[in-house]
Amino acid sequence: MQLRIGTRGSALALWQAEWVRSQLTAAHPGLTVELVTIKTQGDKILDVPLAKVGGKGLFVKEIEEALLEGRVDLAVHSMKDMPAELLAGLRVAAMPLREDPRDVLIMREGSGFADLPPGARVGTSSLRRAAQLLHLRADLRIETLRGNLDTRLRKLETHGFHAVVLAAAGIKRMGLSHLITQYLEPELMLPAVGQGALGIETRTEDAPTNELVAGLAHQPTMVAVRAERAFLRRLQGGCQVPIGGHATLEGERLILTGMVADLQGRRVIRRFLQGEARKAEEIGESLAEVVLSVGGAEILGEIYGSPVPAV
Repeated sequence: MQLRIGTRGSALALWQAEWVRSQLTAAHPGLTVELVTIKTQGDKILDVPLAKVGGKGLFVKEIEEALLEGRVDLAVHSMKDMPAELLAGLRVAAMPLREDPRDVLIMREGSGFADLPPGARVGTSSLRRAAQLLHLRADLRIETLRGNLDTRLRKLETHGFHAVVLAAAGIKRMGLSHLITQYLEPELMLPAVGQGALGIETRTEDAPTNELVAGLAHQPTMVAVRAERAFLRRLQGGCQVPIGGHATLEGERLILTGMVADLQGRRVIRRFLQGEARKAEEIGESLAEVVLSVGGAEILGEIYGSPVPAV
């Protein structure tokens, strides 16, 4: 049997797809797996901040189209790139064990966030990171940082940034942990929904492929990310909005923290909710309602230009 994996062409995306291929071929001797690289809109537009490009699924849309058309059999995505609503006919069949969900600070000089000088230039492509950084330090100069991981790390030197903020998962997967100056704990910087998790997307009705990838599923990761994505979905979140979410499991209990901020980081609304892990999506939706009720609706209304509809 042969499978084709759709993936972006960056070094990190290829590493992730190659890892999934190695797991599948190890579990299913005789299986042949081919990688098919696909350029997405997010890969093509590199000179504009993501929030200004607009739309959802900037890094997955073209891959999902190939999946629906049968040009590939499965796709490997970073879950933080996945829109809150999947296209009809597609499903996330498996998420392997999650990598570190935290953000990290990489600096040219200094030992951590406290060492950033007044007015320090910090590079990030994320409104979520920018809002939380400005909430902590209003003096910081947040500047757009686009490109693949190698490009962003290179710009730390070539563009004169004092620091850049990136996802720990990508840094670790590429073997670059030695570059990390400081891990930004969720109490300081709430991660993106799904950050650190990989999603293996398939056609809902493709039973043979779904059966092959089922063994890669790590249930605690899937439960946690389901809660985070329910929170995001209720808020109608995308890359134009500073939203963060992070769930952890303690036995059968799930603890979810969610955050909504305005673009300047002046107002940050952060709440948590816990409950039975089997009710992950209900917890995510309920936490979103709490955040909306204490000022989140006003913030999102300003950003969206219209109120967030009630359920």
